[in-house]
Amino acid sequence: MSINYLFDTNILIYLLNDRLAENLPNGRYGYSVITEIELLSFPALTTTDAQIINNYLSNIVLLNLTETIKQKTISLRRACRIKLPDAIIAATAIESGAILLTNDKTLHSIENLHCFSLQVKNYE
Repeated sequence: MSINYLFDTNILIYLLNDRLAENLPNGRYGYSVITEIELLSFPALTTTDAQIINNYLSNIVLLNLTETIKQKTISLRRACRIKLPDAIIAATAIESGAILLTNDKTLHSIENLHCFSLQVKNYE
């Protein structure tokens, strides 16, 4: 299933907490299984929060770990020295041909990874 954009965990957290200051770009969205794990394993997550997350995720494409994503993850970890979850998400975006929606500046410097940042509301 083809997607245009892959959510990084930080963007989904901002989105679900109404913190994005701009609309999402038009297109078909996906998320990595790692993002699902990160979102649902937060220690202070309530049952209601988990339902909201699961409801939102049910409307977008889940991309599981495949052999090609695994191999790309290994390559990225060796070349870029990034955290394993970030490497899996980056590899998933690269292998699916999607633009990664992320505000993680480290990921923006990875070769062959197309990233797009979104503005976050500033609460003072």
